[in-house]
Amino acid sequence: MMWKWLHPYANPEVSYHFAGKLLPWCTRLAFIFLSVGMVWALLFAPADYQQGDTFRIFYLHVPAAMLSMGIYLGMAIAALSSLVWQLKLADASAAAMAPIGATFTFIALVTGAAWGKPMWGTWWIWDARLTSELILLFLYLGVIALHNAFEDKSLAGKAAGILALVGVINLPIIKYSVEWWNTLHQGATVGKLGQPSMSADMFWPFLVCFIGFSFFVTALICLRFRSEVLTRNSMRPWVRTLVANEENKHAI
Repeated sequence: MMWKWLHPYANPEVSYHFAGKLLPWCTRLAFIFLSVGMVWALLFAPADYQQGDTFRIFYLHVPAAMLSMGIYLGMAIAALSSLVWQLKLADASAAAMAPIGATFTFIALVTGAAWGKPMWGTWWIWDARLTSELILLFLYLGVIALHNAFEDKSLAGKAAGILALVGVINLPIIKYSVEWWNTLHQGATVGKLGQPSMSADMFWPFLVCFIGFSFFVTALICLRFRSEVLTRNSMRPWVRTLVANEENKHAI
Protein backbone atom coordinates (compact mmCIF):
# COMPACT_ATOMS: atom_id res chain seq x y z
CA MET A 1 0.00 0.00 0.00
CA MET A 2 2.78 2.44 0.93
CA TRP A 3 4.69 1.66 -2.27
CA LYS A 4 1.57 2.27 -4.38
CA TRP A 5 1.20 5.67 -2.73
CA LEU A 6 4.87 6.57 -3.23
CA HIS A 7 5.25 5.12 -6.73
CA PRO A 8 3.86 8.14 -8.64
CA TYR A 9 6.44 10.39 -6.96
CA ALA A 10 9.24 8.48 -8.70
CA ASN A 11 8.18 10.53 -11.72
CA PRO A 12 10.30 13.71 -11.79
CA GLU A 13 7.44 15.84 -13.11
CA VAL A 14 5.08 14.71 -10.33
CA SER A 15 7.70 15.28 -7.63
CA TYR A 16 8.59 18.69 -9.07
CA HIS A 17 5.00 19.90 -8.86
CA PHE A 18 4.46 18.30 -5.44
CA ALA A 19 7.49 20.18 -4.06
CA GLY A 20 6.05 23.31 -5.64
CA LYS A 21 2.82 22.83 -3.71
CA LEU A 22 4.68 22.33 -0.43
CA LEU A 23 6.95 25.35 -0.93
CA PRO A 24 4.48 28.22 -0.26
CA TRP A 25 2.93 26.45 2.74
CA CYS A 26 6.31 25.77 4.34
CA THR A 27 7.42 29.34 3.64
CA ARG A 28 4.32 30.84 5.28
CA LEU A 29 4.53 28.55 8.30
CA ALA A 30 8.24 29.26 8.69
CA PHE A 31 7.56 33.00 8.67
CA ILE A 32 4.78 32.70 11.25
CA PHE A 33 6.61 30.38 13.65
CA LEU A 34 9.94 32.20 13.38
CA SER A 35 8.33 35.61 13.84
CA VAL A 36 6.48 34.50 16.95
CA GLY A 37 9.33 32.36 18.29
CA MET A 38 12.10 34.93 17.86
CA VAL A 39 10.10 37.78 19.38
CA TRP A 40 9.10 35.50 22.26
CA ALA A 41 12.67 34.24 22.76
CA LEU A 42 14.48 37.56 22.47
CA LEU A 43 12.04 39.88 24.23
CA PHE A 44 9.89 37.88 26.61
CA ALA A 45 11.75 34.71 27.64
CA PRO A 46 13.59 35.20 30.96
CA ALA A 47 17.35 35.59 31.06
CA ASP A 48 19.38 32.69 32.38
CA TYR A 49 20.35 33.06 36.05
CA GLN A 50 24.02 32.36 35.26
CA GLN A 51 24.53 33.47 31.66
CA GLY A 52 22.14 36.40 31.55
CA ASP A 53 21.00 37.56 28.11
CA THR A 54 23.97 35.80 26.46
CA PHE A 55 21.87 32.67 26.81
CA ARG A 56 19.49 33.90 24.09
CA ILE A 57 21.86 32.74 21.34
CA PHE A 58 20.61 29.29 22.39
CA TYR A 59 17.45 29.90 20.32
CA LEU A 60 19.50 30.01 17.13
CA HIS A 61 22.45 27.79 18.01
CA VAL A 62 20.57 24.72 19.21
CA PRO A 63 18.02 24.55 16.34
CA ALA A 64 20.88 25.00 13.85
CA ALA A 65 22.91 22.22 15.49
CA MET A 66 19.95 19.83 15.68
CA LEU A 67 18.95 20.51 12.07
CA SER A 68 22.54 20.10 10.87
CA MET A 69 22.38 16.50 12.11
CA GLY A 70 18.80 15.93 10.98
CA ILE A 71 19.53 17.12 7.44
CA TYR A 72 22.60 14.90 7.27
CA LEU A 73 20.56 11.87 8.34
CA GLY A 74 17.96 12.68 5.67
CA MET A 75 20.70 13.09 3.07
CA ALA A 76 22.23 9.74 4.05
CA ILE A 77 18.84 8.00 3.78
CA ALA A 78 18.35 9.53 0.34
CA ALA A 79 21.86 8.43 -0.65
CA LEU A 80 21.14 4.87 0.53
CA SER A 81 17.90 4.82 -1.49
CA SER A 82 19.81 6.00 -4.54
CA LEU A 83 22.58 3.41 -4.17
CA VAL A 84 20.35 0.43 -3.34
CA TRP A 85 17.22 1.08 -5.40
CA GLN A 86 18.75 3.31 -8.08
CA LEU A 87 16.24 6.09 -7.44
CA LYS A 88 17.43 9.12 -9.41
CA LEU A 89 15.18 11.47 -7.46
CA ALA A 90 16.74 10.24 -4.20
CA ASP A 91 20.13 11.32 -5.52
CA ALA A 92 18.64 14.69 -6.49
CA SER A 93 17.25 15.00 -2.95
CA ALA A 94 20.65 14.26 -1.41
CA ALA A 95 22.31 16.83 -3.68
CA ALA A 96 19.65 19.39 -2.72
CA MET A 97 20.10 18.84 1.02
CA ALA A 98 23.90 18.98 1.19
CA PRO A 99 24.43 22.77 0.83
CA ILE A 100 21.57 23.53 3.22
CA GLY A 101 23.00 21.13 5.81
CA ALA A 102 26.45 22.66 5.40
CA THR A 103 25.01 26.14 5.94
CA PHE A 104 23.24 25.16 9.16
CA THR A 105 26.35 23.37 10.40
CA PHE A 106 28.35 26.54 9.77
CA ILE A 107 25.72 28.59 11.63
CA ALA A 108 25.90 26.15 14.56
CA LEU A 109 29.69 26.48 14.70
CA VAL A 110 29.70 30.29 14.44
CA THR A 111 26.95 30.79 17.04
CA GLY A 112 28.64 28.22 19.25
CA ALA A 113 31.87 30.19 19.05
CA ALA A 114 30.01 33.43 19.83
CA TRP A 115 28.39 31.74 22.83
CA GLY A 116 31.63 30.11 23.97
CA LYS A 117 33.66 33.33 24.05
CA PRO A 118 31.88 34.90 27.07
CA MET A 119 31.28 31.52 28.74
CA TRP A 120 34.66 29.83 28.23
CA GLY A 121 36.86 32.84 27.50
CA THR A 122 37.82 31.57 24.03
CA TRP A 123 36.24 31.41 20.58
CA TRP A 124 37.32 27.84 19.95
CA ILE A 125 38.57 24.83 21.83
CA TRP A 126 39.11 21.30 20.55
CA ASP A 127 36.18 20.03 22.58
CA ALA A 128 34.67 16.68 21.50
CA ARG A 129 31.29 18.20 20.58
CA LEU A 130 32.79 21.13 18.68
CA THR A 131 35.35 18.97 16.87
CA SER A 132 32.78 16.38 15.76
CA GLU A 133 30.47 19.18 14.54
CA LEU A 134 33.40 20.62 12.53
CA ILE A 135 33.94 17.16 11.03
CA LEU A 136 30.26 17.20 10.03
CA LEU A 137 30.88 20.42 8.10
CA PHE A 138 33.82 18.80 6.29
CA LEU A 139 31.64 15.80 5.44
CA TYR A 140 29.02 18.09 3.94
CA LEU A 141 31.67 19.93 1.93
CA GLY A 142 33.05 16.60 0.73
CA VAL A 143 29.62 15.46 -0.44
CA ILE A 144 29.07 18.79 -2.24
CA ALA A 145 32.51 18.54 -3.89
CA LEU A 146 31.86 14.98 -5.10
CA HIS A 147 28.46 15.93 -6.51
CA ASN A 148 30.24 18.56 -8.61
CA ALA A 149 33.42 16.63 -9.40
CA PHE A 150 32.02 14.48 -12.23
CA GLU A 151 30.06 15.40 -15.33
CA ASP A 152 28.27 12.07 -15.04
CA LYS A 153 25.60 12.74 -12.39
CA SER A 154 25.13 9.02 -11.75
CA LEU A 155 28.82 8.50 -10.96
CA ALA A 156 28.91 11.69 -8.89
CA GLY A 157 25.86 10.55 -6.93
CA LYS A 158 27.41 7.18 -6.14
CA ALA A 159 30.67 8.69 -4.90
CA ALA A 160 28.88 11.32 -2.82
CA GLY A 161 26.42 8.73 -1.51
CA ILE A 162 29.19 6.45 -0.25
CA LEU A 163 30.83 9.34 1.60
CA ALA A 164 27.47 10.39 3.08
CA LEU A 165 26.84 6.87 4.39
CA VAL A 166 30.33 6.55 5.87
CA GLY A 167 29.84 9.89 7.60
CA VAL A 168 26.72 8.71 9.44
CA ILE A 169 29.01 7.27 12.11
CA ASN A 170 29.77 10.86 13.14
CA LEU A 171 26.14 11.58 14.14
CA PRO A 172 26.08 9.48 17.35
CA ILE A 173 29.52 10.87 18.18
CA ILE A 174 28.11 14.41 18.04
CA LYS A 175 25.04 13.39 20.00
CA TYR A 176 26.76 11.49 22.82
CA SER A 177 30.17 13.18 22.89
CA VAL A 178 29.30 15.13 26.05
CA GLU A 179 28.47 11.83 27.78
CA TRP A 180 31.37 9.75 26.45
CA TRP A 181 34.13 12.28 27.14
CA ASN A 182 34.87 14.98 29.68
CA THR A 183 34.02 18.12 27.69
CA LEU A 184 33.37 21.80 28.34
CA HIS A 185 30.18 21.66 26.30
CA GLN A 186 27.06 21.43 28.43
CA GLY A 187 24.98 18.27 28.39
CA ALA A 188 21.62 17.70 26.74
CA THR A 189 19.06 20.38 27.50
CA VAL A 190 16.10 19.76 25.19
CA GLY A 191 17.16 16.67 23.27
CA LYS A 192 17.08 14.18 26.11
CA LEU A 193 14.19 11.88 26.98
CA GLY A 194 11.86 13.03 29.70
CA GLN A 195 11.64 16.51 31.15
CA PRO A 196 13.87 19.14 29.47
CA SER A 197 16.52 20.66 31.72
CA MET A 198 15.01 24.13 31.44
CA SER A 199 11.92 25.94 32.62
CA ALA A 200 8.75 25.96 30.53
CA ASP A 201 8.97 29.70 29.86
CA MET A 202 12.33 29.07 28.17
CA PHE A 203 11.44 25.77 26.52
CA TRP A 204 8.25 26.81 24.70
CA PRO A 205 9.81 29.69 22.73
CA PHE A 206 12.62 27.31 21.79
CA LEU A 207 10.09 24.78 20.51
CA VAL A 208 8.32 27.44 18.42
CA CYS A 209 11.68 28.57 16.99
CA PHE A 210 12.71 25.00 16.21
CA ILE A 211 9.44 24.31 14.36
CA GLY A 212 9.91 27.54 12.42
CA PHE A 213 13.47 26.65 11.42
CA SER A 214 12.28 23.15 10.44
CA PHE A 215 9.67 24.59 8.07
CA PHE A 216 12.30 27.00 6.74
CA VAL A 217 14.68 24.11 6.02
CA THR A 218 11.88 22.17 4.32
CA ALA A 219 11.11 25.18 2.12
CA LEU A 220 14.78 25.52 1.15
CA ILE A 221 15.02 21.80 0.35
CA CYS A 222 11.90 22.00 -1.82
CA LEU A 223 13.36 24.98 -3.66
CA ARG A 224 16.72 23.31 -4.29
CA PHE A 225 15.10 19.96 -5.12
CA ARG A 226 13.01 21.61 -7.85
CA SER A 227 16.17 23.20 -9.23
CA GLU A 228 17.97 19.84 -9.22
CA VAL A 229 15.06 18.14 -10.98
CA LEU A 230 15.00 20.79 -13.70
CA THR A 231 18.78 20.59 -14.20
CA ARG A 232 18.77 16.80 -14.44
CA ASN A 233 15.75 16.67 -16.77
CA SER A 234 16.43 19.72 -18.92
CA MET A 235 15.94 17.81 -22.17
CA ARG A 236 12.60 16.29 -21.18
CA PRO A 237 9.52 17.60 -23.04
CA TRP A 238 7.70 18.58 -19.84
CA VAL A 239 10.64 20.78 -18.76
CA ARG A 240 10.76 22.47 -22.16
CA THR A 241 7.02 23.08 -21.97
CA LEU A 242 7.38 24.48 -18.46
CA VAL A 243 10.15 26.85 -19.56
CA ALA A 244 8.17 27.95 -22.61
CA ASN A 245 5.13 28.70 -20.45
CA GLU A 246 7.24 30.76 -18.04
CA GLU A 247 8.74 32.72 -20.94
CA ASN A 248 5.27 33.41 -22.31
CA LYS A 249 4.13 34.70 -18.92
CA HIS A 250 7.07 37.10 -18.73
CA ALA A 251 6.48 38.22 -22.32
CA ILE A 252 2.88 39.10 -21.49
